[in-house]
Amino acid sequence: MEVVQELGFFETVEARRSVRLFDQESPFDHDLVKKSLEAAILSPNSSNLQLYQFIRVPESSPVKDKLAELCMRQKAATTARELVVVVTRRDLWKSRAAANYEYIKSATQNQPEKKKKQALSYYGNLIPKLYSKYPGWTILKKLIAFFMGLKRPMVREVGETEVRISVHKSAALASMTFMLGMKAVGYDTCPMEGYDSKRVHKLLNLSSGSEICMIIGCGKGLPGGIYGERFRVDSSELICNL
Repeated sequence: MEVVQELGFFETVEARRSVRLFDQESPFDHDLVKKSLEAAILSPNSSNLQLYQFIRVPESSPVKDKLAELCMRQKAATTARELVVVVTRRDLWKSRAAANYEYIKSATQNQPEKKKKQALSYYGNLIPKLYSKYPGWTILKKLIAFFMGLKRPMVREVGETEVRISVHKSAALASMTFMLGMKAVGYDTCPMEGYDSKRVHKLLNLSSGSEICMIIGCGKGLPGGIYGERFRVDSSELICNL
């Protein structure tokens, strides 16, 4: 088994690149993919609902070549030692909210009753209002937010599209943690958006409520897999001080 030297955080961030060509000959430790994914689920996510899943497709999987084909045969997919499909699961909000509700009931037994009720109300009352789907419910939520916002600060992103975006943001945060984890243990990754989402959905037999956030190729990167020096606009354009 290959021995890897783990990097510190800032070293990892500096060293991470999107690598589009992976070594087919050197050993690859799939257990380190699992370790990095387990770190990824510690990432921050909206309301702790964790509405995403990571689907692992190692090189030994019978669907790996088919999945690479649906990634437009990008080298980051065809040469990957493992593909990780990041899937959003907005459809699981009820079970995830219930899990949080039950956890709070058991974890706050010695907390003030007011604090406990507030936490339970969040998952028992507010989350169902935000995530439920009914005809016309998005319009009604937006109207409520608008009129409440006339009197006090109010969250305005309450519509169906905004909820969907929030779920994808949580999945993306976890994906970035995963990619940094892989780099920290000596491996490379490449997040891909170039794929046939409809056919991937069918290939992986995903639920109707699932959406693909990204597909990540993993492996030991080869020098030819990095397309030039890193370029970023000046930080002064991206970091603003008030």
